[in-house]
Amino acid sequence: MPDVPNRSIRICADRGGTFCDVHASYPDPENPDGERKELVVKLLSQDPENYKDAPTEGIRRVLEIVTGQKIPRENRLNTDKIDYIRLSTTVATNALLERKGQKHALVITKGFKDLLLIGNQTRPKIFDLNIRRAAPLYSAVLEVEERVTLVGYTSDPQAAEHAVQFDDDGKVTRGYRGPQWDQTVHGETGEPEIVRGLSGEAVQILRRPDEEALKADLGKLRDEGYTSIAVVLAHSYTFPDHELFIGKVAKSLGFTHISLSSQLLPMIKMVPRGVSSTADAYLTPILYEYLDGFFAGFDEQLRTGGVDAPRVEFMASDGGLLDLDNFSGLKSILSGPAGGVVGYALTSWDGKEKHPIIGQAATFSVLEKEKRGRLDVGGTSTDVSRYDGRYETVYETTTAGVTIQSPQLDINTVAAGGGSCLTFRNDLFLAGPESAGAEPGPDANLMLGRLIPDYFPKIFGKTADQPLDVEASKAGFEKVAREINEAFKSNLSLDEVVYGFIKVANETMARPIRTLTEARGFETSKHILASFGGAGGQHACEIAKQLNIKKILIHRYSSILSAYGLALADRAVEQQEPSAEIFSESSSSRLLGRLNNLTNSVKAALEKQGFSGRRVVFERYLNMRWEGTDTALMALGSSPRGDEDDVPKEDFEDAFKKAYKHEFGFLLE
Repeated sequence: MPDVPNRSIRICADRGGTFCDVHASYPDPENPDGERKELVVKLLSQDPENYKDAPTEGIRRVLEIVTGQKIPRENRLNTDKIDYIRLSTTVATNALLERKGQKHALVITKGFKDLLLIGNQTRPKIFDLNIRRAAPLYSAVLEVEERVTLVGYTSDPQAAEHAVQFDDDGKVTRGYRGPQWDQTVHGETGEPEIVRGLSGEAVQILRRPDEEALKADLGKLRDEGYTSIAVVLAHSYTFPDHELFIGKVAKSLGFTHISLSSQLLPMIKMVPRGVSSTADAYLTPILYEYLDGFFAGFDEQLRTGGVDAPRVEFMASDGGLLDLDNFSGLKSILSGPAGGVVGYALTSWDGKEKHPIIGQAATFSVLEKEKRGRLDVGGTSTDVSRYDGRYETVYETTTAGVTIQSPQLDINTVAAGGGSCLTFRNDLFLAGPESAGAEPGPDANLMLGRLIPDYFPKIFGKTADQPLDVEASKAGFEKVAREINEAFKSNLSLDEVVYGFIKVANETMARPIRTLTEARGFETSKHILASFGGAGGQHACEIAKQLNIKKILIHRYSSILSAYGLALADRAVEQQEPSAEIFSESSSSRLLGRLNNLTNSVKAALEKQGFSGRRVVFERYLNMRWEGTDTALMALGSSPRGDEDDVPKEDFEDAFKKAYKHEFGFLLE
């Protein structure tokens, strides 16, 4: 067999709840100038009797097939032949859902100890008689005696005229002149200490943290075994100095992970910024613990990197690829589903016809052994998203009761799909929310003949080489059918019972599609349904019929589209700054100047990674709201443009008004 060149194998691995999918491409040794050959490997995400880590095992199998050499499982893998490895992982997601993250402490401004526990008073189940609030992620709280405040207040109708004025060097030239001004000098002489924040707001420093007291308090946390902390201080989005100081002290004391809210997300609103920081401190150590184990399966050059080393990239929640230094628990919560969105968007979108697409991923789960009282409809969940020429992104989401402020693809997940447990309870057919995971039970689609065992991978059993067990599935459903017939005093056949569960699951999976379309003013029937995931094709036609959708697209790699999407994804760099400007003709030039600075910074970061010229596309946003309101929307000034393209006129005001009108149906003018 001809030898494969070094740095030529490209590998993408998506580790889901049930299966780990691996897609690889490599040059044909017998036709090096022709198309690259492709290879697909599918294995169970958890199979401890045969291997420790599914992505590592999948990559080992790829290297065996491509090189033609036997590689023992206990050997560390040589990466000379690998160009890059791209991963999406559900490690952080599972840790959040199962509350198995890192023990950490919250460091917060004194007086705000219970802020994150109080939250924003949202009551999603307002009529529930037994309201259960999700427990906080942190285990301890340290209050720091420090305080800054903003000068003036935003509801002042003459806020701009009354505001503190600064020169180009940030020195106060005129103090505050608004309500409660005592007609004396206010800040011009340095008393009280007033500085200009990153947002342009005037920040009065009331008290700086005491270093010795801080060291003593943080030292007590270290003595109690804490190695991870989240630092959340009032107004740190515009004045991060105190957080940076605390981070420096904590690092000197041996804390291995420090999440600073001002660095993670410099945005106003202390509660979501704080919860996001605790989520990062809770998840990132667990994520890196897993990645340490992953890298341990390969030679040193994979982790240390270098010009001639293979690249390792990770799928972030916003659909972009990140390197190891920029990947974190906060950015990985939707790492798995994001790859599927990129996959269907870039394989289904027609730039000429421009029909909007609904992507539906129904993941797949099958029988390994009979589990009492658990039947499967065939994946663990259904992920639904919409694509209309650009990715739809949200900036605040709630996962497992935790409200997180971070850019994420707008993915609506419902706990009904391939591996959802089917139960008959209270005289009702139910699909989900419980999942069979990687140890599923009898499968409904298998019983209806929608799965053909002879064509399905033989990867089950203790030796990981057994086929699907039809008889075990039949026995499991016969038991449920007897219970149903006894309850209804009926004589339903086994097929009728199984199909009843399928219909319930289909309706459950159709619901989030209506939420993304009809609930937002889009006509569902004018969309194309892009179906993927292991169980997608088994449900697509009936769901499309329910929604009056006329066209379904199923890619040839539909069952591994999340892994294939990794191969199509782009490297992404995101930067933002806080701003408290009132948008006007006079302020727009300053805002555009700040956007230009951010653009240059992003450009430099991408050039370091080897991307420049027309390979780089920028999207520039302003987070805008009507004055006096609390609801901000991201306004995209113009269509995405390349570095060498002519700069189009950016009309952020018009973009904001269009977005607001579409979202709420009116304008506040």
